[in-house]
Amino acid sequence: MSRSLYLLALYITEHEGSAPVSSGTVAERTDRTAGTVTEAFHDLAATKLVEYEPHEGAALTDAGYDRAQQLHETYVTLSWFFRDVLELPEYEQEAMEMAGAVSPTVARRLAATLLEEPSQNGGE
Repeated sequence: MSRSLYLLALYITEHEGSAPVSSGTVAERTDRTAGTVTEAFHDLAATKLVEYEPHEGAALTDAGYDRAQQLHETYVTLSWFFRDVLELPEYEQEAMEMAGAVSPTVARRLAATLLEEPSQNGGE
């Protein structure tokens, strides 16, 4: 299972406060259990994307920050698409769930398409 969701949630949460971030905090953001998030933190620590301390939480490493930043750019593009084009009510959660499944190339092309003037992409 991809751990991108948890990496992205950790990135966003770190930007809103300070590290380390507890499993419970990320669990609330991702609608998962704290146990599931703790397991993800262990996996991410094994790949050197986060530093994890039991009972304290996780913090992004430099490599984790770089990967999470890429995920965040994709998340922002997907959020924009889901909100403005598809008009989904839960666009942020949908974007968070999908960010790890979309390549940076696809995200860049989607962003470029969204930035085109309406007359260029079929609008008025």
